[in-house]
Amino acid sequence: MATVFKQQKSKRDKAEGVVANSTEDKAVFRNKQRVLLLSSRGITSRHRHLLSDLGNLLPHTKKDAKLDSKSKLYIINELADLNNCNNCIFFEVRKRQDLYMWISKTPNGPSMKFHIQNIHTMEELKMTGNCLKGSRHILSFDKNFESSAHWMLMKELFTQVFGVPKTSRRIKPFVDHVLTFSIVDNRVWFRNYQITEKPLEHRSATDTTDLTLVEIGPRFVMNPIRTFDGSFGGQTAFENPEFVSPNVARSNIRNAKAGRYKSRMEAIAKKDERLKEAEMPENPLSEKNVFA
Repeated sequence: MATVFKQQKSKRDKAEGVVANSTEDKAVFRNKQRVLLLSSRGITSRHRHLLSDLGNLLPHTKKDAKLDSKSKLYIINELADLNNCNNCIFFEVRKRQDLYMWISKTPNGPSMKFHIQNIHTMEELKMTGNCLKGSRHILSFDKNFESSAHWMLMKELFTQVFGVPKTSRRIKPFVDHVLTFSIVDNRVWFRNYQITEKPLEHRSATDTTDLTLVEIGPRFVMNPIRTFDGSFGGQTAFENPEFVSPNVARSNIRNAKAGRYKSRMEAIAKKDERLKEAEMPENPLSEKNVFA
């Protein structure tokens, strides 16, 4: 009935020459960002808890089953399309210990690959901060994100993926925490803080505000590896020259231990040679040879 009434009203207005000036005729921008959240096979408990924490922080995410393939990542674009998502966060686990996070704009890109280090989940930290589940948050970026082009691209990608639209169905109408992204040592440090009021006993006369931040968790460090032109592939737009693969790092540690073992064995062999050289020749006039 409402649709019929609107049609009849528009016909009457056109017949009378009345120009409609309602907000419905104007193009209104709607932020419809949806994020697909999934992981690969072989994920550990710590990585699974981190994935669950991100799902709780981002109410506009949709979880999917684990992906079996690690080589055909373009399948994720089809999964995102089936789930009506235009962003994706994919946890790729290698050797059950190395965690790589893909952040992509599906299906056309760009996409970024990070190596996740220093992971601490909410249950592990047990911080005093707390926030409402499903509430919106403020995104805070370091000023170093404006220093170069690839940092600016990363900031825009983080804004679209981690920013919660106000039209999402599962959000609560509150803003009570802030997500911070800081650049230190060419790595992105992720932190989650609660926005709360200072206790009266901790306030001073010089304070201009009564708000303070209390960390909630989780916390982790993202080491950028590559930025691709497409979604989960394509031409390389940026490559981190300072990135060292975890396999290479472990190999260097094993080689260092092997070098110490080798030097210790060489020292023992040289000691045996010196002891043999220090032995005196047998005396023919000794009691053993005379009274034999």
